[in-house]
Parts: sequence; structure tokens; C-alpha cells
Amino acid sequence: MKELVLATRNRGKVAEIKQLLQERPIIIRTLDDFPEVPEIVEDAATLEGNALKKAEVVHRITGLPVLADDTGLEVDALDGRPGVFSARYAGPTATDAENRRRLLQEMEAKANRKARFRTVVVLIDEEGVHTFEGICEGVIGTEERGELGFGYDSVFIPEGYSRTFAELTPEEKNAVSHRGRALRQVIAYIDTKEKQRVGE
Repeated sequence: MKELVLATRNRGKVAEIKQLLQERPIIIRTLDDFPEVPEIVEDAATLEGNALKKAEVVHRITGLPVLADDTGLEVDALDGRPGVFSARYAGPTATDAENRRRLLQEMEAKANRKARFRTVVVLIDEEGVHTFEGICEGVIGTEERGELGFGYDSVFIPEGYSRTFAELTPEEKNAVSHRGRALRQVIAYIDTKEKQRVGE
């Protein structure tokens, strides 16, 4: 694999993925490199469905290997919400700040603050479709803390830490995050295929 298209325009995601793949001799491209790719409506009922939809559309248009993901924050006290609606929890055009504000308001009277981030990654290459999953357990804080990260990072405290994702360095976050765990499986797959290629 010489090139890989990331099926996202989210700069936070791009930065995280690039850092995790930085030691691999792969040219990373994003949707900014392919203006002909339309805005893809993430209307599937599951994270898996959204990731697959994005990967298939981008692969069909670019003809290149594609990596797509969808991530949901699942909060126990909210019966698993916002889940697949995490990016638009406060409305279809909601900002990250508006989503966080709604979440904190709904959690004000909740004693159980357990939650998890779940990421599903779909990779489409010359051999077909491959799916990977990463989960990070934690709790929802009572207020926003930290300036790093994006999305719900400033209100999510990963298990084993007292700091939010937004207070961790990128290296610390990638070591334990949902996306980092899923992408390490992708990297293991890529490395295995490369070893097989070299051994042929």
C-alpha cells in the first residue's frame, strides 16, 4: 500500500491518524485532495454502516485504498446516547461546543457517569473490505477541561486517568484512545500484508 485516502475532512481525526501511521512509508491523502468527492450523509443506523458508506463512496471515486471511521460516545446513564448521533447530538448543524453543552446538561443529575468511546474503522484495499473496532472506557466529567483534542474530548476522562482527553498529549491520548486501538489493528494488518508481499 503506497497511498491511503482518509475519508474525512475532520482535521483532528486526520492529525491523529497521520501520527499513528507516521512510521509507515504510506502517502496519506484526505478528502481535501479530492474535491470531486461529495459531502457524504452519515445516515446509517450504526457506526459500522456509516464507516462502510464513506469508505465505499470514496473508494469508488478515487480508486485508491480508503480508510474511513465513525465514532460514537456511549453514555450508560443516557441508554447509550448519543452513540451514532454523537456528531449531531444537539442538532444536524450543531458544533462540538453545542454537543458538549447538551451532554453536560443531560448529565447534571446523573450519579452514574460511566461512558465509552467506540470507533469502527473500515479499510477498503485491493483485497476487499476489512473492519476493525476500538473501545475506550471512561467517565463523563462535570465540566469541560483542557484545550487539546476535539469533539467530546474535554468532557471525557479515560479509565485510569484523572485528566480528560483534552488534557492529554497527543501521544498519551493515542496510546489509550478508541481510535488509537482500532488503528493499531489496521497497522498490524498493513504490516502483515507487507511481510507477505516481501516474502513472495
